[in-house]
Amino acid sequence: MPGSRKGSRVFTLEEELELTSHKVFESRFVFEVSTEVVNKVGGIYTVIKTKTGHMVDVLGDNYCLIGPLNEALVSVEVEVCEPDTPQLLATVQSMRDRGVKVVFGRWLVEGYPRVILFDIGSQAWQAENWKREFWEVSHIGVPYHDKESMDSLVFGFLVTWFIGEFRAQFEEGRGPLIVAQFHEWLAGIAVVMCRTRHIDCATIFTTHATLLGRYLCAGKVDFYNNLPYFDVDKEAGDRGIYHRYCIERAAAHACHVFTTVSDITGLEAEHLLKRKPDVVTPNGINVVKFAALHEFQNMHAKSKGKINDFVRGHFYGHYDFDLDNTLYLFSAGRYEFSNKGADMFLESLARLNYMLKSSGSKTTVVAFLIFPAKTNNFNVDSLRGQAVVKQMKETVSAIQDRIGTRIFETCLRGHLPDPKELIHQDEIVQLKRCIYATTRPNLPPVCTHNMIDDFHDPILSTLRSVHLFNDTSDRVKVIFHPEFLSSTSPLLSMDYDQFVRGCHLGVFPSYYEPWGYTPAECTVMGIPSISTNLSGFGGFMEKAVTDPESYGIYIIDRMFKNPEESQQQLSKCLFDFCRLSRRQRIIQRNRTERLSDILDWKSLGQYYTKAQELACKRFRPDLFENLETPGMMTPVSRPFSAVASPSSSKATSPSSSKGGSPVHSDDEEDDDPAYRFDPAAEDDQLSNKLDKLKVDLKNANP
Repeated sequence: MPGSRKGSRVFTLEEELELTSHKVFESRFVFEVSTEVVNKVGGIYTVIKTKTGHMVDVLGDNYCLIGPLNEALVSVEVEVCEPDTPQLLATVQSMRDRGVKVVFGRWLVEGYPRVILFDIGSQAWQAENWKREFWEVSHIGVPYHDKESMDSLVFGFLVTWFIGEFRAQFEEGRGPLIVAQFHEWLAGIAVVMCRTRHIDCATIFTTHATLLGRYLCAGKVDFYNNLPYFDVDKEAGDRGIYHRYCIERAAAHACHVFTTVSDITGLEAEHLLKRKPDVVTPNGINVVKFAALHEFQNMHAKSKGKINDFVRGHFYGHYDFDLDNTLYLFSAGRYEFSNKGADMFLESLARLNYMLKSSGSKTTVVAFLIFPAKTNNFNVDSLRGQAVVKQMKETVSAIQDRIGTRIFETCLRGHLPDPKELIHQDEIVQLKRCIYATTRPNLPPVCTHNMIDDFHDPILSTLRSVHLFNDTSDRVKVIFHPEFLSSTSPLLSMDYDQFVRGCHLGVFPSYYEPWGYTPAECTVMGIPSISTNLSGFGGFMEKAVTDPESYGIYIIDRMFKNPEESQQQLSKCLFDFCRLSRRQRIIQRNRTERLSDILDWKSLGQYYTKAQELACKRFRPDLFENLETPGMMTPVSRPFSAVASPSSSKATSPSSSKGGSPVHSDDEEDDDPAYRFDPAAEDDQLSNKLDKLKVDLKNANP
């Protein structure tokens, strides 16, 4: 076969074409379009913001974000400047000359990416003309009274205008390959217009959760069992979102490549949007690795100390449990009671309370529920508890200093101190006053705030029905904190990340969760978590890890089991976790933290690259026919130290996903033969596995 010679090697025409296609692809220009670029509205803002560092590492200044202008956020998050390339400068200037307010700059996040922001109001006068054009090409009407849809219309046409103008700056056939990725239905009109105007670019449309799916689940329907049978047009029409649904569906079908963030969302899209996703692009996190393995364990202990201080104040007067034998569980997220699995969590806590009391366990569980809701202010009793404990701590500290001084002075004179003279009568009176101040006739509150309409609040109503009132006899205590955590709070002065590090287990038994950042954040911080196979995170970890439970990733089956079976599985999972010894939990946290690499954008960014390659193949099959898409990650195997022991002996630590764990006390843990393994050997084996995983990832992204 004829070919060309480069150096000492002869290349075939196929190899020449492959080299050319790789070179063109690597020099691609990627525009990422979303209404949440420098505009914090929901979870997509977090996805884009955390991904920028990886994208800039891969693409450099060929990566650019496009979004709507939010003046308040731009003033603090964007360094405004002028484009430093002639084509971008000419494009921006051309649009400015025609009355479009365009802000160009650098987003002050990791990677320092370029951003282009359009003021939608500057072109609102063209909305009627653009509505007419959109109707002519798609037969989708946008009602004038729906402001959000009208804004998406103007934004979509501005994005289409910009991409077309940017392409026009290059001579035909000589410009870079352009790939445009659009997030959610609010950017969907731009997908349709780019295709109908035949703009020379590859398009990708990503849905993080279908619009109709959100509405159906908010209505508490039996979503997954009826998914194949919904009359989608009727359901969207009944909810007044038919035009929005049509925009999302049109974008999903018009793009070259359609992606979702998880397999479960892909199943949802297949039935509701009538297109199966081409690629699943999981959401990642920026992982910060510690130089020493014990460092994150030290951070756990430090953060747990702050939670201990809060718990002492909250339960003053009924503080009769040992904090060294207390476990902190939590659930957090948007206040979607059923979708986030709060109903299932509370029922499991009630069952766990019964199981702990029946088994005579001395373990206490404090469960936090962090769901922002409407409140009047802080609960006075909660604030008083913190003040009482603070006063006692200051009093004891002052007396302690004075006693220390007396001991020092007495010893300096050559005498041993008399215990009767160490503490004075007035100091004893002070201590008694502090002790009497901690008495309270009522039980500790289950809610830290005064709720608006607390009688109908779903969490408080459920707590009443399952009789979890923080009674002295209860082994499970509950604290509902209906506000986002903040280090400036006078009650629980901790940021969310710090709070998560101090807990022992995150519980997220979600019914509808397209991805699930909360369990992913737990994993990165080395905190075990419970999720479900109806969440994107749970489904991903089932594929990425051979035995997730041995790594502290517990996945409840809500897809193939009925509600009662799922409830029993969660209750047993919580009970088994409470029976782990301290040493078992430490080993488990070490394993959990080791999984953080597979959730890093450096690993998950390959899926976005795969989507872009597939879009290029469909956009220019003549040029990119031989372009190879990256391979997938090798699943992480089960840790060697978790090999199941014979049935007659004690279970390994922590137990495998096939069996439970026996009760161990901290005093017995060193005598447990199951723990006699070589930690160095385990680390070496795991290191080899991770090295192999990194090689696979490197081969997937040459």
